[in-house]
This record gives sequence, C-alpha cells and structure tokens, in this order.
Amino acid sequence: MPLLFARFRFPSRGQSSFGLLLAIALSRFLASAVPPERLPLWSGPAPVGGGIFTNESAFVTLIRPERPNGAAVVICPGGGYGGLVTGAEGTGIAVWLNRHGIAGVVLEYRLPHGRSQVPLLDAQQAIRTVRTHAKEWGIHPAQVGIMGFSAGGHLAATAATHFDLGNPSSTNSIERQSSRPDFAILIYPVISFGEKGHGGSRANLLGANPTPEEIEFFSNERQVTSNTPPTFLAHALDDRVVSVENSRLFYQALQKNGVEGRLLELPSGDHGLNGYQGPMWDSWQRESLRWLVSRGFIPMD
Repeated sequence: MPLLFARFRFPSRGQSSFGLLLAIALSRFLASAVPPERLPLWSGPAPVGGGIFTNESAFVTLIRPERPNGAAVVICPGGGYGGLVTGAEGTGIAVWLNRHGIAGVVLEYRLPHGRSQVPLLDAQQAIRTVRTHAKEWGIHPAQVGIMGFSAGGHLAATAATHFDLGNPSSTNSIERQSSRPDFAILIYPVISFGEKGHGGSRANLLGANPTPEEIEFFSNERQVTSNTPPTFLAHALDDRVVSVENSRLFYQALQKNGVEGRLLELPSGDHGLNGYQGPMWDSWQRESLRWLVSRGFIPMD
C-alpha cells in the first residue's frame, strides 16, 4: 500500500487542494476494498522493438471492485510521454471504476525517450496480461477495455488501432492472448501527430526528427479501420493544450469506417477539465458509463 501511494504524481494542471482530497478519498477506499496488486508486466527483459531488449520496468496495478461485473479497463495516465500522472489519471480513475463494478488496471508504461514502440508494447502486454488472468481476477475476457488521458489517450488510441490476435502456437500463455481492446475511452486525447497534434508528446515519443512513416503510423486518425473497437471520446472545446480537433478527427474516422463511437464535446474545462473536478469532469464519467451500458459492456448500475 505505501508503494502505491508513493507513486502518486499530480500535474500542475491539477489543483493542490484536489490532490489532498483525492489522497484522502483513496486511502479510505483502499482500506476497505480488495487490496491493490502491483505486478511487473514483463517476466524478463522488456522489448524495445527491432529485437532489442532493456531491463527497464513496466508495471500494472490491479484495483478490483468488491462486487465485480466482469469488465476491466487498462488505464493509461497522461504526462506528455515525459512523465506519468498516476494519481488523478490513474489510481483515482480505478477507484471510480470500482464503484461501478469495473476492475481498474493502472498501467505504468515505460517512457519512450524517442523509442516509439515502447509504450505501445507495454499497453499491448497489459491487455494480454488481463486476459491471461481473467478467470483469476473475476474478469470476462471479452470485456477488457482501454482508457487514456491526454498523451495516455494517444497511447490508448494507438493500442485500439494497432493490435494483433495473439500467437496461438506460443508456449507463453500471455503471448497467446489478443491485444485488441474490446472498447476504448479517450479523454482529451492526443490523436494526431500532424499540425493539429501536440508537439511535446510527438517529440518525446518519436524524437526530434521523426520520419514521415513514423508520423503516419502514430497519427491514429489515419489508422482507424472497421476492426477498431467501439470508442467513446470526451474533449473540452476550450482545451488550449490539446485541440478538440484531435477527438473530432478520430470520431470522423470511426464514422467513415462504420465503427460505433460517441464524441462528447464539453463546453468548458480546458485541459484536465478544471483540475479533475466539477460538472465537466462529472459529465464525461456519467456519459461514458451510460455508453458502456448501451453497448452491453457493463450492466445497468
């Protein structure tokens, strides 16, 4: 438990008073709930891509509800690919999901430092890991979604557009699992690495001089297909950090490819939606749950 709280990091866009209230609420909730489990994602050296491996660690923290409904969400905190906001956009979200019977799996993905495949490999491994332990964790393997905020939203969108169905001939039980999420929830996400994207996230993920092929691959509005999972998006119209056009581009691509989706455009809140509190923050949470019910991923609360 102390380790979990030691990793809370609150961004400057969050208010300090909110951070204190969140820490108090989390401590009370976690004291009465199923104890969190923090697990390494990789059993040995973690892949970087291109046959290269590293000893860096990536972790997931499983936070389970007392009354599970079978759904689980891998949560990708934001931070511009230069840090991880594991408090308000991580553990705090898992606790909220728990109140509605959904298991929260907070992903502490490795920071890329220009190694573009690293966060995606961690996100794919997290989804496979949840499915591998589905029975043990009280999760249905066809109710595993992914959620992300800001740059974490870019990672979630990347996982929703770049996946495979697993390797059935592998002797590794995790590698046999599909990395395709059953649904995605993207909150004020970075989507494009074109002119409407977020330069800082792009530089941290791809480096200073990305190739046109890298920009194309990670501009997720260009990677949507008919196999992309159903997706819910929420974005403030006055977001000055990540333009709402990012969510609009992804939603338009969903429509073009016949994929069910919903875009909730919020009238205000800027980036972080008023420090993770208030009517705009409550609105996306309420509407995303309604959307999950309408799609049959969770029962009526």
